[in-house]
Amino acid sequence: MKSLFFIVASLACAYAQEFKCPEKSGFYPDPYQCDLYYKCSKGKSEAKLCPDGLVFLDENPIKERCDIPSNVDCGDRKELQEPQPTKDCPRQNGYFKHPDPQACDKFVYCSDGVPNEHPCPPGLIFDEESSNCDWKESVNRQCDHPTKDVLDDGFTCPDGDVMGPNGRALPHPTFPHPEDCQKFYICRNGVQPQKGSCPLGKVYNEDTFMCDEPEKVQGCENFYEGTQLDKNKVPKKA
Repeated sequence: MKSLFFIVASLACAYAQEFKCPEKSGFYPDPYQCDLYYKCSKGKSEAKLCPDGLVFLDENPIKERCDIPSNVDCGDRKELQEPQPTKDCPRQNGYFKHPDPQACDKFVYCSDGVPNEHPCPPGLIFDEESSNCDWKESVNRQCDHPTKDVLDDGFTCPDGDVMGPNGRALPHPTFPHPEDCQKFYICRNGVQPQKGSCPLGKVYNEDTFMCDEPEKVQGCENFYEGTQLDKNKVPKKA
């Protein structure tokens, strides 16, 4: 890593000596390398590199900004610094395909070499060219069988929209646990399953998609019967 840094620093120094500032001050792109740019101060240039995975946005010479490649038109500036990959991150920063080639409905966001997995909204797959999720027919990518996340108890998010009480599709629908009235499942963005639990004394109501009093949920009226919570109840006055 030290030798790579030394090479990059040496090249940057050489480029800076050759680069002529268009104005006395400002930030200007290298004519060949998209993630290399120059800070000009009093007519002297200092070569600078964007973080690995990002490229220089040259829309305004007053602003020093690096962005993901899909947001920048590099034109003829095709060259890039050597990648610094880590596990699941082809470069240190950016949005990348999931390492599982069939997991087209997921992507990996890398920040300083740390990967974070995210799902696409239901029905969409990840397009690495645009760094966005899009409809399958709009993405130049073969993916016939997207994978599904499965919890340790076997639950997966069902396909299709779930309509809420207002008649609109729920962005993060919830589902009842088959055996435990207090527990339920959350499907983040409709596809990523997580476990949920109501506060003690409440049960999940699948009609309202909220936690509720046991007596209001059919089949769960006596869920807490015989527990310490039931024994601690204050008797209602006649």
